[in-house]
Amino acid sequence: MNFFIETVLSGLMAGVMYALVALGFVLIFKASGIFNFAQGVMCLFAALTFVGVQEKFGLPVWLALPAAVGVMILLAWLIERLVLRHLVNQDPIILFMATIGLAYVLEGLGDLMWGSDVKVLDIGLPSGAFDYLLDEFNIYLEKLEVVAAVIASVLVAALAVFFQKTRVGRALRAVADDHQAALSVGISLNTIWVIVWSVAGIVALVAGIMWGSKSGVQFSLSLIALKALPVLILGGFTSIPGAIIGGLIIGVGEKVAEVYMGPFVGGAVENWFAYMLALAFLLVRPQGLFGEKIIERV
Repeated sequence: MNFFIETVLSGLMAGVMYALVALGFVLIFKASGIFNFAQGVMCLFAALTFVGVQEKFGLPVWLALPAAVGVMILLAWLIERLVLRHLVNQDPIILFMATIGLAYVLEGLGDLMWGSDVKVLDIGLPSGAFDYLLDEFNIYLEKLEVVAAVIASVLVAALAVFFQKTRVGRALRAVADDHQAALSVGISLNTIWVIVWSVAGIVALVAGIMWGSKSGVQFSLSLIALKALPVLILGGFTSIPGAIIGGLIIGVGEKVAEVYMGPFVGGAVENWFAYMLALAFLLVRPQGLFGEKIIERV
């Protein structure tokens, strides 16, 4: 029983991190209808910037963090000015292709600015297991995973409040519901896009730092976006609660499947279980648990 609890807790910790990555996709898709292929690379670029300013300029963590936030906000402004502004009212596939190009640009820029070596990211988070849980209940739970999950949970909760309670958040929701109606009441689409890409960039920064703290900042970090895809399919591409619930389901599901199915199917279940679950959802409920079912009149 203790081992099962340990497995579920480990899955919940991973699920919160998956939800955080998926949240970046949801924010941009809600506000602009763009599936941002570059979100994973934004996590990489943000983490590289955070570590890079520490290494090159000797900044402490408390200064490197706002510097990295400033870079991500500047990046959002440049994306709106140089890319999005020229693609208003274009087909979704064109916008998607633009984000593919953006991903390669950011990856190359990160390599040019900060190099391609694996970087150690140490922000002073505790490491090792919780001794009390290990000694009393024989449950192994990493302190770093718990702290990362708590930070991610606080950010997700703050964003949920931001969208529901603030004037800017309501404007973002209005743009997501109907671009033309939002424009007719004086909401600036360009400003909203800068804000939402800035917020998505900050989310990418936090996700990149949390993942980088566990495994180092390396270019494979951009692949964490692949973990967000099943989360989006389960929760829905436009739902913040869906991203949270979907992340927890995927996190717990793949850990439990790895432990209890792995011995019977040869292992590596954790690598493919989430995608099989997402495929099942596509067949049964393609809009996801909290997604909107779109009906088009023909």
